[in-house]
Amino acid sequence: MRIWVNGGLETAESARVSVLDHGMTVGDGIFETLKTVQGRPFALSRHLDRLARSARGLGLPEPDLDEVRRACTAVLDANPMELGRLRVTYTGGLAPLSSDRGDQGPTLVVAVGERNRRPDTTAVITVPWTRNERGALAGLKTTSYAENVVALARAHERGASEALFANTVGQLCEGTGSNVFVVLDGELHTPPLASGCLAGITRALAVEWTGARETELPLDVLERADEIFLTSSLRDVQAVHRVDGRELRGAPGPVTSKAMRVFDERSAADLDP
Repeated sequence: MRIWVNGGLETAESARVSVLDHGMTVGDGIFETLKTVQGRPFALSRHLDRLARSARGLGLPEPDLDEVRRACTAVLDANPMELGRLRVTYTGGLAPLSSDRGDQGPTLVVAVGERNRRPDTTAVITVPWTRNERGALAGLKTTSYAENVVALARAHERGASEALFANTVGQLCEGTGSNVFVVLDGELHTPPLASGCLAGITRALAVEWTGARETELPLDVLERADEIFLTSSLRDVQAVHRVDGRELRGAPGPVTSKAMRVFDERSAADLDP
């Protein structure tokens, strides 16, 4: 395994980031996860745009997107694989042991790992914790991910692959690493960005390609939706067959099946839409 660290490729054994890196000590960093197909990243331009937006939102120096592109290419060329998970991590770099940032510049790490194609359907749970749609990190893809780790661990304990959050006003928001869509009376809906959810790349493409409506939805919509599906870079469009104790028989339903088919066709036709 070859990993890009601050300007060049290293082996997995030699790749090093300081224990004083602000991403390590206080989670002061951002990241992107991309799927790769036969050594090529999907939607790289959109992911880099979001990386830059997250950096601005967190107050980090503007990332050199040309360098990030070079790093992604170098890592993918050095680690050939059929299907992969490409991770770009960008942190505040060396800093004091406090919330104050240092002045030695950011850290950039790019790595890739093999992955398998996800199942067509999955189970999810809801959790009692909320997303803060008014928080400083709302809508940013940061490395401050511990609440997602806790929620996802609970999902695994209950035989599910994802946990879904409401926001502070009880509206359906998102999963730990996914966006959520629901079908009501044949119409496709997803929470708006104002709910506090991440502006998912796959979410945006699914909205474009299916005509889904952005709608404020109460969390209990999950108890009555005709169909539910998740989107993310590694899930693409994935149907939900169980929410908590509720079974959605016949998943994927017709609307979800069409969304899956459209996404597969459009994404195969253009790797950087």
